[in-house]
Amino acid sequence: MPQDNSCCRVAYSCHRKRSSKVKKCACCWLSFVTLVSLLSLCWMYICLVMFNDRDDVNWRGFEVLKRWVNWFMAMVIISAVLTVYCVLLLLFALFQVALREPLNLHWLHKIFLFFGVIFITFGVTGISLKWPQEWLTVPVSLQATAPFLQFGAVGALTLLSLFVFQGFHTAKGKWSKFLIAVVFVVLSAAIFLCPLIIESPCLIEWTDLPEKPKLIGHRGAPMLAPENTMMSFERSITCGVIAFETDVQLSKERIPFLMHDQKKGFLKRTTNVKDKFPDEDFSHSANLTWEELQRLNAGESFLKTDPFRSVSQLSEEEKETARNQTIPSLDQLLVLAKQHNISVIFDLYSPNQENDTVDIVNTILSSGIDQSLILWLPPAGREYVNTTAPGFIQVYNNKSELLNKGGNHLNVKYSNLRTKEIREFRSSNISVNLWVVNERWLFSLLWCAGASSVTTNSCHLLKDLEEPDWVMAPRKYTIIWITVDIVSIMIMTGLYIFYRKTHCFSHRKGKEKKREITSAWNEKELSPFLATR
Repeated sequence: MPQDNSCCRVAYSCHRKRSSKVKKCACCWLSFVTLVSLLSLCWMYICLVMFNDRDDVNWRGFEVLKRWVNWFMAMVIISAVLTVYCVLLLLFALFQVALREPLNLHWLHKIFLFFGVIFITFGVTGISLKWPQEWLTVPVSLQATAPFLQFGAVGALTLLSLFVFQGFHTAKGKWSKFLIAVVFVVLSAAIFLCPLIIESPCLIEWTDLPEKPKLIGHRGAPMLAPENTMMSFERSITCGVIAFETDVQLSKERIPFLMHDQKKGFLKRTTNVKDKFPDEDFSHSANLTWEELQRLNAGESFLKTDPFRSVSQLSEEEKETARNQTIPSLDQLLVLAKQHNISVIFDLYSPNQENDTVDIVNTILSSGIDQSLILWLPPAGREYVNTTAPGFIQVYNNKSELLNKGGNHLNVKYSNLRTKEIREFRSSNISVNLWVVNERWLFSLLWCAGASSVTTNSCHLLKDLEEPDWVMAPRKYTIIWITVDIVSIMIMTGLYIFYRKTHCFSHRKGKEKKREITSAWNEKELSPFLATR
């Protein structure tokens, strides 16, 4: 082929040397491209399943930098570009191999691939050090995606088998062929048989599908309004939530108000405290009076930062309402809950929760709300609450404490409870609420598992979900799995036979051509001698 091949210049260098050293180097780089492609695909999968908790990543970034940036979305975009680039590079490499062209990776691609490895390494290390509990999301997600990933893996294995067969036949030495054969057979067996260990709550009959989980508004409806504001809770009512979830702190004069962030700079993310108090850096809710808290704007930052990329969905009137939100008191929320017969569940952030519990319980009792609408979650002061307000429903965030106290309401993070445990609790008439659930795939999975309710930021999206994304009868799945495996084995067998015949034919033709060349050369060498005779 000519040296100025444009396709070659775009992706690979155009050296045509075919020495054994060059071939070994090309093989190593092909292996490296394959490895990085697989790593990038796995990393992209991790990013997509962790997208449910993207707000946690951005919040942690804000804690460090004191500036709200959608760090998670930036990471997803970079990961997507890296994955597409690696996969395209791998496909082009396989195309080169199929054409039996020399594979000489361009130095620019080597740099980009090493950058990809470094990026993924930093990502994995960052999650492991700063967000280790999020790794539990991956095995949870596999319960929803594993059946379909297996089908995809079978398809990819079938397509790549042709290259494996080519490498097997061109390999020199019995040990090389033996190694290729063993690795391929073991990998194929693992992919074909992995459904034996796949478990998913959605592999059930439609008639066994549990009731759809109820919705609890996480700080209201924070995708539609500023979190922990009256507008947010009012918007969540239109979603049909059964409870408001919020966070309570106390001002200097012991008035309970709604605010999630705590410790130093706790007002910076959701209010304009820097504008109102430029020389102050408050570290505790008791640093401010209720009058000072009321002077803060709790909606403008929502419009500026657009944390869920949802502001564009609001009308101009809704944006104006959001712009004028203030920090609400607990009493204001209780009045709203009482009007609409909606429960209230909250976390209590305070260094002295025992004392704060007394003020909060007094505020709740003074509001006149039905005690059965209060879902008491804070563990501190639980005995006092049971004595003073026996009508409150006690909710536990720990499985052991729930069982020891004989409770019947559990509230935990979705990744801290196995689907089997959810079913066991539900069969014992224990209500199970899981937080924070924002994505359809996760809500669908927990629906199949039998969750009683979920705390969510996206109540407006989940309320319209009429059925899980997928439900499949176990027998039907088994039939599909076996059929896909059999078809793949038949196709690979056909490809092997075809390639072997083609290879043997080419090998025989090569031998015949070599004999012809040898014969012609011998005749040429002997012709002077015959002429003299």
